[in-house]
Amino acid sequence: MDITSRTVFIAGATSGIGLELARRFRAAGSTVVVGGRRTDTFTRLADEGLVPVEIDVTDAGSVIRARDEVLRTHPGLDTVITMAGTGIPEDLRDPTHFGAAETTVAVNVLGTIRVIDAFTPHLLARGNGGNSNSTIITVSSGIGFLPFPLMPTYGASKAAVHAYTEALRAQLAGTGVEVAELVPPAVATPLGSGNPHALALDAYGAEVMDLLAQDPTPPEILVQGVLMHRWAERDGTYAELVAQRSQALSMLPGRSKSSGRSGS
Repeated sequence: MDITSRTVFIAGATSGIGLELARRFRAAGSTVVVGGRRTDTFTRLADEGLVPVEIDVTDAGSVIRARDEVLRTHPGLDTVITMAGTGIPEDLRDPTHFGAAETTVAVNVLGTIRVIDAFTPHLLARGNGGNSNSTIITVSSGIGFLPFPLMPTYGASKAAVHAYTEALRAQLAGTGVEVAELVPPAVATPLGSGNPHALALDAYGAEVMDLLAQDPTPPEILVQGVLMHRWAERDGTYAELVAQRSQALSMLPGRSKSSGRSGS
């Protein structure tokens, strides 16, 4: 895609990867609307030349209000990125983990679908019989392809986003709306900060933008650091890597502390 002239809405961009990509789209010349719940950051974001909009992807009314505001002020919107996500460790031996699982699915899966549904009619209307270049970018994770057992529902939710993206791409084929999937490995953000192998945020952002700038846009945005996750089954390393990543279960209460932590 041409990253220099887009009008982009990123749901979940007040911090982390979302904010990094927002800044890079802006620096490349695009207009960027950033959505999030952290309204205390909005003044700072506006000072950077970004356009903040309040959105809670778990609230249907909030998503519709955000959509209406974005399209009122930026009717030429051509790119939507569903960045909002959450994930925490869970002990599956303890039934009280269900609350965390429910929140993870609500944000990562239903929130993704809710944002896509809100903006798809506008993007289809721009499609003009397949001659436009509108784009939806979903965000899954390397953990969706290579589980990190300490975060089971997070991995399951990101596998769901991958499957949903594949179906969305098939259903929108020929409409002028392309569909891409961003597949991050562990990145040094608040969500991935505990991983010593996490990629530096700025390095990850630079690699992602280089991939997005390709023509045509790759259907999956795979930086070098996520290839071991994406292709583990194909490469015959899946079982070994899952066993290795299972060592992180020692972090859970009452589990052995003899193993180190791993995962991305």
